[in-house]
Amino acid sequence: MIRALRGVVYSIDMDLTRLKALSPADGRYADKVQSLRSIFSEFGLIRFRVLIEVRWLQWLSDEAAVAELAPLSPVMKDMLNHVVDDFSTEDAVRVKKIEATTNHDVKAVEYFVRERIGTGKDTRNLADFIHFACTSEDINNLAYALMLRTARDELLVPRMKELIARLRTLANDHAGTAMMSRTHGQAASPTTVGKEFANTVHRLSRTQEQFSAVRVLGKFNGAVGNFNAHLAAYPDADWPSITTAFVESLGLECNLHTTQIEPHDWTAEYCHALIRCNTVMIDLCRDVWGYVSLGYFSQRVLRDEVGSSTMPHKVNPIDFENAEGNLGMANALLDHFALKLPISRWQRDLTDSTVQRNFGLAAAYVLIAMQSILTGLNKLQVNSNAIQKDLDASWEVLAEAIQTVMRRYGIAEPYEQLKALTRGTTVTRELLHEFIENLEVPDEAKARLLALTPSTYTGLASSLARRNS
Repeated sequence: MIRALRGVVYSIDMDLTRLKALSPADGRYADKVQSLRSIFSEFGLIRFRVLIEVRWLQWLSDEAAVAELAPLSPVMKDMLNHVVDDFSTEDAVRVKKIEATTNHDVKAVEYFVRERIGTGKDTRNLADFIHFACTSEDINNLAYALMLRTARDELLVPRMKELIARLRTLANDHAGTAMMSRTHGQAASPTTVGKEFANTVHRLSRTQEQFSAVRVLGKFNGAVGNFNAHLAAYPDADWPSITTAFVESLGLECNLHTTQIEPHDWTAEYCHALIRCNTVMIDLCRDVWGYVSLGYFSQRVLRDEVGSSTMPHKVNPIDFENAEGNLGMANALLDHFALKLPISRWQRDLTDSTVQRNFGLAAAYVLIAMQSILTGLNKLQVNSNAIQKDLDASWEVLAEAIQTVMRRYGIAEPYEQLKALTRGTTVTRELLHEFIENLEVPDEAKARLLALTPSTYTGLASSLARRNS
C-alpha cells in the first residue's frame, strides 16, 4: 500500500514499521546502521549459529578419533559450504518456523541443518553428528564472539580510523593557528587549534588500538565445561586439543576453563575498551560545542537546514550534540554488559541471554555517533577573526612567561609581582611593556619578552600538532 504525503511517497508496510519502532536504531536512524543488521539481528544470530553447527560437523568428519564419522564426500562438503555461504532470509524464516515447534532456538538450528543435509546416500550417519556433544551455549558463545569481532573489525574500528584521519588533517591544517586556552573556563596560556585536535588524535588512536587488541575468546567444552559427553563417547580422543583447534579455526582464542558458559570476562574487556573510545569522543564533542559557542568555529550553512524552530539566525551544533547523546546511550549499555555478563549463578543461568541480544543496539549508537561527529567536523570552519580578537584582548596570559623568566634570573617574588600587576585590572600591551622595561634581566631576554604577543606565546604547540599528523 502506497500513500503520498506532501510530495513524499511512503510505503505503508515499510515506513510505518520504522515509525513504530521502539528503538531509534530501527526507526529514525535505520539507514545509518544498515551495515549492522546482518551481524546483530535475529537473522545474524541464526546465521552465525548455522555456521558454527556446520563447521563443527565438517571438523568432526576430518577427525581421525571419531572413526564412525567418515570423511565428507566432495559433494557433501560443497553442499554444507553452500548452507553457510548462501544462508538467506528465507532460511532464517524456516529456522523460526521450526523453533515455533521446538520452543528452543538452537535446537531449531540443528534441525534446520539436518533438513538441508537430507537423507541421501552421502549422509549415512552424518545427521546424528550434528551438534555432537554440544550444549546450546557452545554454539551461542561462539556466535556472539564472531558477532562482536566482526562488528569491531569490519565496522567500528574502520569508522574510528576514518574519524582519526579527519582529526589528523584538521590538526595539520591548523597546527599554527593560535587560540586562547581555557582552563577552568578562564583565559590561559595560548595553544593552537591544531594542537587541540592532535590531543584527540593521540587519545583516540591509543584507545582504538586497545579496543582492537582485546582478545576474543570462545568455549566448546560441553554442558558444564568438562567434556563429560565427549569422553563418554570417545574416551581416547584428546578433546581439549580437538576443540581448541576448532575454536582457533574460527579466528577465536579457546578458553578451556569455563562452566556451561564462557565467563564473558573478555566481553567485559571489549565493552570497557569501547567505553574508553566513546569517552574520548564525548570529550571532543563537548569541547567543539564550547568552541562553537565562543565563536571560534562556525559551521557551513546548508540552505534548507533549520537551526531553530523560532530563531531563524541559529545554526546549532546538532551533530556534536547528537553524537554526545548517542555515545552516552552506548556507554550505559556497554557498562551494563561489562558489569552483568561476567556474573552467573553456579554453572549457568539465563540472565546473560536476553542481555546479549542488545549488543547490536550499543554498536548502533556508537556507529551513529561517529557518523554524526564526521558530519559535524566536515561542517566546521575556523573563525580566525573571533579567535584573534580573543587573543588580542588577553595580554594577561603573558604574565606566566614574564614571571618564569624573572625566576631564571633570580628576581625576588616574581609570581607575587605579576599577581599584583595583573589581577583585578585590565592588562594591556603597554602595561606589560612598561613592567618588562624595568626588569633587571639581560637585554636578550628582555627583547624576547617584548616581542611576545598572545598569538605568538604558543610554545611548541605547532610542532606537537604536526607530530601527530
